[in-house]
Amino acid sequence: MRDPLTDLGRTVMVIPTYNEASNLAWIVGRVRRAQPAVDVLVVDDGSPDGTGRIADDLAVSDTQVHVLHRTAKGGLGAAYLAGFAWALDRGYDVIGEMDADGSHQPEQLQRLLHGLLDADLVIGSRWVPGGSVVNWPWQREVLSRGGNLYVRMLLGIKVRDATAGYRLFRRTTLEKIRLDEVRSTGYVFQTDLVTRTLRAGLSVREVPIEFVERVRGESKMSGQVAVESLKRITSWGVRERWEKIRR
Repeated sequence: MRDPLTDLGRTVMVIPTYNEASNLAWIVGRVRRAQPAVDVLVVDDGSPDGTGRIADDLAVSDTQVHVLHRTAKGGLGAAYLAGFAWALDRGYDVIGEMDADGSHQPEQLQRLLHGLLDADLVIGSRWVPGGSVVNWPWQREVLSRGGNLYVRMLLGIKVRDATAGYRLFRRTTLEKIRLDEVRSTGYVFQTDLVTRTLRAGLSVREVPIEFVERVRGESKMSGQVAVESLKRITSWGVRERWEKIRR
């Protein structure tokens, strides 16, 4: 029986890294075992802990692993934009995002691939029925749920996990949402791209995942980062509502 996923074309998962030496080989190996047809692009922001060298070694031993070295830590969004440009230039049909720390389980990538069969962007969601988080303190769950509720109310979208970082884009989606105009570089980048996709009249689908808190290395998320993201989202929402009033 023919696998419908072959219709999606060539797929690459973009994995941004900064000081993920303890995790990188582990997570890339899991991706390659879970989905042997899927390529991996590691985008390393000049990690001082040797992550870039580990990525190069992985690429030498596996032709489906690629590395993009950036000279400075420019933020999550900047790393993804560089990875997207690399993938688009090389003709990939599906371009994905995932963290290097194991919080996004490669063994669940199949769910996202099937979800993309009838969507333009698919998100691995913690906050839809069937989704869950593991090893999170209650304060962080409240912050994430509350932040996503705030996003839905302020921006007028229905996506329940707009801040999620486990996702797949069709090539045509990235081409339509004008990546050259994206200015967000931090974690707010995720919400920015969801909103752009919806505003372009494209479809977004959420599929449930189990999100697992990292067990090795240090998280890049902090309360300060979360607050800064909400400030940016607030400014978008206020500006958009003001434009509607003017129109």
